[in-house]
Amino acid sequence: MGAFSIWHWVIVLAVVLLLFGRGKIPGLMGDVAKGIKAFKTGMKEEPTTTPNQINEADSAETTETVEAADKADTAVNKEKAAEG
Repeated sequence: MGAFSIWHWVIVLAVVLLLFGRGKIPGLMGDVAKGIKAFKTGMKEEPTTTPNQINEADSAETTETVEAADKADTAVNKEKAAEG
């Protein structure tokens, strides 16, 4: 009673094939393999920038933004002075 007979396994296999179909199981395994390969590739890739490069880029963008805002304020102030 503790071991399954060959007929138990035949019935289980038949039910699995009926549920998933003949071509579906290899397709699922192929998708799993592609996912694992993509994950491994993603883990091997190194970041293209270092934290210092990121900080330098952020500070350059901030400086440019501040300069642009100053120029806009100056233009608005000149227009107000010309009007009033």
